[in-house]
Amino acid sequence: MATLTCDHCLLTFPERDAIREEVDGGQHVFCCHGCRGVYFLIRSEGLTDFYDKRHWDAPGTPADPLKELDITAFSEDERVVEQGREIDIFIDGIRCASCVWLNEKFLMRAEGVLSARINFATHRAKITWDPAQISLEHILKRIQAIGYTPRPYRESEQFRARRAESRDLLVRFGTAAFLSSQLMIYSIALYAGYFQGIDPATKIILEIIAMFLTIPVILYSGMPFIRSTVAGLRHLHFTMDSLISIGAGSAFIYSLYQMFIGGTVYFDTSAMIITLILLGRYIESTAKGRASEAIERLSELAPREARIIQRSEDITNDLSVEDTALVPVVSLRKGDLIKVLPGERIPTDGRIAYGESEADESILTGESKPVRKKVGSEVIGGSVNLFGTLIFEVTRTGKETILAGIIRAVEDAQASKPRLQILADRVVGYFVPAILFTSLLTIAGYFMSGASLNKALMTGVSVLVIACPCSLGLATPLAVLIFTTMASSRGILIKGGEVIENTSRLDHVVFDKTGTITEGKPSLKTILPMDSNVDSRYLLRIAASLENHSEHSIGPAIVGAWNEDFLPVQNFRAIPGRGIEGTADSRVIFIGNEAFMNEHGVIAPALSAPITELTLPHQQAGDTVLYMGWDGRLKGIFVVSDCLREESAATVKEILLLGKRVMLVSGDNRTTTAAIAAAAGITEAVPEMSPNSKKDFIRRLQQEGAGILMVGDGINDAPALTEASVGIAMGKGTDIAMESADAVLVRSDLSVIPFFMGLSLRAYRVIRQNIFWAFFYNIVAIPLAISGVLHPIIAAGAMAASSLFVVLNSLRIKKGAAA
Repeated sequence: MATLTCDHCLLTFPERDAIREEVDGGQHVFCCHGCRGVYFLIRSEGLTDFYDKRHWDAPGTPADPLKELDITAFSEDERVVEQGREIDIFIDGIRCASCVWLNEKFLMRAEGVLSARINFATHRAKITWDPAQISLEHILKRIQAIGYTPRPYRESEQFRARRAESRDLLVRFGTAAFLSSQLMIYSIALYAGYFQGIDPATKIILEIIAMFLTIPVILYSGMPFIRSTVAGLRHLHFTMDSLISIGAGSAFIYSLYQMFIGGTVYFDTSAMIITLILLGRYIESTAKGRASEAIERLSELAPREARIIQRSEDITNDLSVEDTALVPVVSLRKGDLIKVLPGERIPTDGRIAYGESEADESILTGESKPVRKKVGSEVIGGSVNLFGTLIFEVTRTGKETILAGIIRAVEDAQASKPRLQILADRVVGYFVPAILFTSLLTIAGYFMSGASLNKALMTGVSVLVIACPCSLGLATPLAVLIFTTMASSRGILIKGGEVIENTSRLDHVVFDKTGTITEGKPSLKTILPMDSNVDSRYLLRIAASLENHSEHSIGPAIVGAWNEDFLPVQNFRAIPGRGIEGTADSRVIFIGNEAFMNEHGVIAPALSAPITELTLPHQQAGDTVLYMGWDGRLKGIFVVSDCLREESAATVKEILLLGKRVMLVSGDNRTTTAAIAAAAGITEAVPEMSPNSKKDFIRRLQQEGAGILMVGDGINDAPALTEASVGIAMGKGTDIAMESADAVLVRSDLSVIPFFMGLSLRAYRVIRQNIFWAFFYNIVAIPLAISGVLHPIIAAGAMAASSLFVVLNSLRIKKGAAA
């Protein structure tokens, strides 16, 4: 029966089923109406380059564009971002880089789609769109229209796929190893016969047995290499798999030729090349799996079901409510009330409404001690409720939870590339074609110089199989994978692999004061009225009403001291690093530091000396002083106390022992800043810094050649965090600080910073060693292969050993961190 190949999906089908179309004077054939429809849709969008770019390793028909999508399955994955909405989805049907190109281009041509980035390795698409211009349903249907299937992105699916890949490699390697071990028995007999003599009939029997043992190794164990090579040959795109396939295939075909002319066969060479490469691939896959075990454990933490309270009016403080129902966690919405019994995992993020307990958050934050929880405390989905029954109100669900954010941040970091890897990738792009050319030149050179065809071919095969771009490709990704996993296990979220390189070059560590070196839990120590007609209670009411609108970390100290209704506030304005102003009780109120008060004429020059005398003892104790006034007069002084973090002094000491210079910057006055710096063991403190002043200060240091690590938590620190070589935000800081930083301390524990610095340095050294080894190996090994001193089997073993070295060297990061 005659067959044809579909011009869209490359599927072979009976000629009688063909759907034919004339396009621009040429005839196109399709296997079904689905392929025809997708072809013309791609053509109408001007994206026919897709058919020139693709190099699929397996054919397939497109998804049915008429199949209904369950849009609700994607709803929990939507996230609100500054530009609009964002989602991660899994696109089924992606077979090569051109599939990625087609999907990205097709999505970006839709009005309202702001960005579309697809990871070829994981098929994960990150799409950002404006909901006012286009709906998620429309986006998903566009993907479906060109023959791909969008699915909700689930981390567990990724891990299952990785395990399946490892199992497949193990089975293929096991098959190859068993058959190759049997093959070696017959090969040894043949080699002995070549030197000592062998009966021709016995020789041909041994060769036939060797051939039949080799065929399954090539056609089953080596099939992934063959498929990849065939796909690449269609568009002259060569990979590492091409070298393996061509090398093993050449040895096999040459051995068949030698069988017919009575020469020497090398079936064992062909089989052992594939066996050794599969061994290296399996070890590499296993190492990757172990490196990401922490993230896999995180993805499995969240329970699948939650006990929702159906009638909130039945709740009593004795937590005896029984009217609950088990529902899927994916169905939870903000505001739902959830009941959690002792020993159960908390299903999602929330705020405790009733009950007290302790929670084990160790796997999420690295904090080994149970964390006390009471009414109003935040609970983290995936943590364990240890002792008491809790009822909490859901505050975050799905991809918005802390657990999902941790997983997403680590995945994004693992996908990023340091500058060294970008260089290695460029080299790999030219490496394979160069090796193929070198191998052909070697064969031609030996043959033309009078060497036998056997010698020329085996030397060429050695050149093919000894070359190892894999070690270059692995040099950084595996190290980044292990680094980010180890960092996350200690409560440090890394946002990119380039952090490793930047952190390794640091010589200055700059801390913000409030909320970073100090606890960030300020309390109102005292109020000093400065007008006999205004009492402390009225001052507190006015100040609390304004501070209730502020994001500054000192604000809660004043707000928390007032337990009654707030006054209405109009025209509120915050001046970062200076103070706040607004209209309350028909007065324009100013609250801030001394410079801010002077700007608005609140503190008269004549009052500066007596005010300083009044506030100096508090400032020398490390307290923060805030001034408040209106109508051009100072009305009160607020003294706010914030304790030094328990681990601050020890952390500073450890950083100093690493040979780094430590500095403290603050918007507070000179006396208070100096007092906190002295308590933390910091000798260099820079006070009265506005957000832009901090940024300019960091920039000046960097212009002098310094590498800066900046640690901060507030909106005041965001510009400096962005400017620094590496910015670290405290996990309990403001959203803008965390968005500006390169890393986040999940549990706001400064003691992990020296660990982070040491881990980064160790990882960077390993990356440099890996890249040096990859270049050194190829520079030495390829000339040796060309010289003819290496048999192809030895060459294959050397190539596998090269990749194995990179894997084992990268695992040293993990062992060093554990030590």
